[in-house]
Parts: sequence; structure tokens; C-alpha cells
Amino acid sequence: MSNVKRNIELLCPARDYRAAVAAIDCGADALYIGANQFGARRGATNSTDDIARVVAYAHLFGVRVYVTLNTILYESELKDAERLARELIAVGVDALIVQDMAYREMNLPVELHASTQVCNMTPEGAKFLEDSGFTRVILERALSLDEIKAIRSATTVDLECFIHGAICVGHSGRCYLSRSQSSRSGNRGECSQPCRLTYDLVTEQGEKIIKGKHLLSVKDFDLSERIGELIDAGVMSFKIEGRLKDDNYIKNVVSYYRQKIDEALSTRPDCRRMSVGRSEIEFTPDPRKSFTRDGGEYMYLGKRAGVASFNTPKAVGEYVGCVATTDRRSFKLAGRVKLSASDGLCFLSAEGIIGTNVNRVEGSIIEPNRMEGIKPGMEVYRNYDHQFSQAVERSRTRRAIDTTCVLRLMADAIEAEYTDVDGGKVVVRRSVALDHSKNEDKMRSVAEEQMAKSGDSIFRVTSVRVEGAEWFATAKLLAEVRREALSLMASQRAEHRIEHDIRTDDGTAIYPECRLSPQHNVVNSLARNFYKRHGVEHIVEGLDSWRSTHGERVMESSYCIRREIGECLKQGTKLRDRLYLEHGRHRYRLDFDCARCRMNLIDCSEAMERTTKN
Repeated sequence: MSNVKRNIELLCPARDYRAAVAAIDCGADALYIGANQFGARRGATNSTDDIARVVAYAHLFGVRVYVTLNTILYESELKDAERLARELIAVGVDALIVQDMAYREMNLPVELHASTQVCNMTPEGAKFLEDSGFTRVILERALSLDEIKAIRSATTVDLECFIHGAICVGHSGRCYLSRSQSSRSGNRGECSQPCRLTYDLVTEQGEKIIKGKHLLSVKDFDLSERIGELIDAGVMSFKIEGRLKDDNYIKNVVSYYRQKIDEALSTRPDCRRMSVGRSEIEFTPDPRKSFTRDGGEYMYLGKRAGVASFNTPKAVGEYVGCVATTDRRSFKLAGRVKLSASDGLCFLSAEGIIGTNVNRVEGSIIEPNRMEGIKPGMEVYRNYDHQFSQAVERSRTRRAIDTTCVLRLMADAIEAEYTDVDGGKVVVRRSVALDHSKNEDKMRSVAEEQMAKSGDSIFRVTSVRVEGAEWFATAKLLAEVRREALSLMASQRAEHRIEHDIRTDDGTAIYPECRLSPQHNVVNSLARNFYKRHGVEHIVEGLDSWRSTHGERVMESSYCIRREIGECLKQGTKLRDRLYLEHGRHRYRLDFDCARCRMNLIDCSEAMERTTKN
């Protein structure tokens, strides 16, 4: 039996250097960050120099940095994309997260991680990516535990899965809903999030079954109680969504999942965390206090209802009670949660949500800045906890690497030896004539105290052994030796190189399909070459390059509206008419693939527009 332990990674988002430092200090083992081009979040603006700074700080703790280059590439962009990729490699990034197979054809000397945008859902697909040189496969969020286990059984490649945050209702990389309504495409980093809009559910005869609800909006992801199961299923990287979230979100959510993963690791001696350094925070993390559309496990236990958020796509926050009574300026809260001034509240109503802020609190009497629409019986949620947010913001966070010290005092020298948890060692020797100490116990105590200090360094000295306490050294001299040693150790860690698993593609793997549809997102010559090398015979140009999506499938989803409203075709329903979603001039036919338990949206908007004009 192998004694090599499995590395387990907490992978966290970073919108910029400041957020990256916050994530690292709170316990991240790896970061994913967007550059200023070719990433699935156009809001990212990090230059290569910015990312170099992130890499430098991250690598001190063995934290890895992955850059998202996960948009599809048009022919005119190939040279710039390769140039950027090589610049990022030159500054030390540990992997590139990619969707477009053009990157596989560029022979880049770096780990390539297959983005969730590749729509990684099957054992065959994951095995192909492994055999064609990808180091890691990032799983689609709609997979169940059993489906993840099946992928693990077929592969040895690193598996990464999301555990927290927003969910794309469509299978990632196979959704063109935004593109069908505008020029903005999710595959190009510009998704306008039309899945969060209101839609009418309409029969072919024009009967409105549901009117003006957020029928494609699903709750956020929360697998915090499933981490142990996922480790046992073979997942090694646990990913938090939120690449453009603020620092408080990062601090709170990362700290929470650091604790959850550490709990899971404590009972699994065959596993270890990917990076080093213990984090210290001054607040109790609670993900309910950060942006969330309620939490759920989506399809983790299989296809099920109860995953949608029809009434609102916004973050409602934590439930705090209900409105007992109202008057002109205030309401009485029935609940046990204590509110405070400046808290943000929302109230659920049949028309949606009503938002307001708290001006004043006196016991259970709450005076908001407006009372319009607030009625007795309404549920009350707090989507901004002012006191908690202040505590997170004020919290000093520090991450430090455990280090031991052996101090040797001699007649003619002082020698300090520091060793960190990775086995890194520095020895500082200072030639100096020492006198005999008058009190050995006191000298030992003073030496232990001085050598244990770490100031604002990245180290935490956990033990000090003093040899030769019969010799006297001043506290000033000891401090000088300590500072020099810790500085050298930091420099040593900065020069440490992380091991990578860079793989090549020999072209022998056969792609599971011989024909690629427009939903496979092939829009450049390098991607076409890749698939042809791997046995694909016919490739249809990717849908994003089409003038119109009319008549095409613009979303494939494991979520099903029929199942959500109790009208599943397999379980029996009275609603057998063909169904459509409508929003303004946009119309989509719902096709239900019951054999695979999936729902498809077919764009019928042009037909609807012609009918309306006629």
C-alpha cells in the first residue's frame, strides 16, 4: 500500500491582488483569477504584472495560481491568446483553465485544466480529456454523487468540483440563452444572465400557465456538508464560485470552507491539504451572511424538484422572522434574531421582494427607512448584517507557517537553526565572544522568548530549544539573529518551485463522438485540428459564430420546469400540451428529453416576432 497522501485543495476566487491576499490569508490552497482578456468574466482586469504579484505571494505558502482563459477563441484571436498564455507561464502561474481546445494545440509548457465550460459530464468525456493531456477536469455542477463516482472509476485525472455559489441553470458551455437575446455570449465572457429574468410559461394554444416568474432562476450551490463524501468519491479540488465578489465575501466564505475541509481531513489520514500555513481570523464565519440565493445541493442526490427560486433571483439572505404588526413608521418582528441599525432587509410578497434598510431598533420594533408594501404575515430576511460585516472588515487575518528553532550558544558564536513544516532549513551563525551567564534558567527563558517571536513575518515559531544556556547573549543580539534567519527563510520559500504535472497529447485518444454539433463551440482552425486528430469526421461551426440562433437549442439543462411544478411527464401529468417560455419578444420551446431527464430550450423568437407583426 502506498504511503503517498492524496492532496486536497480548497480553490478560491480572486478578482484582484487584494482579494487574492484575503483568500490566501484565510486558508486557500489555490486561487483562480482572470486576466484582462479571454476569461469568462469580462469584469476581470488583471494585467500580467498584477498576476505576477499574486503568484509571488501565493507561492510563499505553496498556494497555486490558476488563470482562467476559458472563452472560445475566434481565428483572429489565436495569436494574442497564445502570447498572453506564454506571458502568464513566464510569471509562474501553475495552470491555465481553458475551454477552447486551441490551447491544447499550442504546446504550452503548463498544466491545462479543462474548464467546466467544456461541459464535463460523462466518464467517456473525462477519460478523453485525460488521455489528450489535460491534468485536471472541472466537473459540471449538475452532476450527482453517483455520476461523479462513475467518472472517477473511469479516470485517474484530478477532479475538481464546485461546492459553493451561483449555478448556471444550463449545462456550462452549452448555454446560448444570452446570445439568443443579444450579442453577449457566456462563451465569450459576456453572459447577460437572462436566466434570472421573469418568464411566462405558455401552452401552444397561448394559455398562460404561470405568469411573470423567474422560471429559470435556481438557488445557489451549497455542498458544505458533503465534502467528506466527495473526498471519498475521488474529488481532490473544491471550488468556491465568486470571481468578482468583494473582500468580505472572500474572507467569510473561504474561512468557512477552510474549517469544513480541515474537519474532513482530520478523519482521513490518507489525505492532506495542498498548501501550508495556519490561518488566524477574528470572526466566526457564516456563509449565510454573504451573498446567497438560498442554499441547496441541486442535483447532488439525483434529479429532483425544489431547486428553483421563482419569486426572486436576488440574494434574500438569512430568514429572521415575520412581520407581526405594522404602523405608519415601523413594524414588529416576530422572531428570535436581533437586528441592528443599518441592516439590510427584504420582504417576500406575491409581487416579488421589497427591500429596505433598518434605521432604528427598539426591542422587537423595527423602524425601516420606508414602509411601503410591508404587511403583517410577510417573511423577513436579512441580506446585509451590518455588525457582522463590520467584524469581518475589521478582522485581522494572518497566515503563518509553523517553524521550529534550535538556538546554540557557544563561547565564540551564536547559531540559530530554523526549520519549517516543509523541511526548509536555514542556519544563521554569528561569530561573537560570549561571557558566562549568571543565571542559566533566566538566560534560557529570555532566549526562548526572543527566538519565538515572529513579528509580521509569514512564520509562526512553535517551539524553541536552547543549547548552551550557560553562555550569555543580549536580547538585542538574539533579535538580530532571529530577524536575519526568518528573512532568509522567507527568501528561500520565495525561490521554491512548485511541482507540476505537465502532460502532452500524442493524438492517439479517440473522441467519443464522430460528429460535433454547433453546441461543441468549435470556431477556429486549431480547435478543428485538435478534434480531427482525435477521430472527429464532421464539425459544424460553433453556434456563437452564427448570425441567428433561431430554431437551435440554446440551453441544455438537468433542471426541468415540469418536474419543478409537479407536472413531470414520467410521473403522470394533466399538462400534456407543448410548453413555451416567453419574455417580451423572446420565445423558447421546451423540449423534454425524458430518457436522460433533461430539458432543452429551442429558440423560436423569430417565429414569434413574425407572428406578432402579422
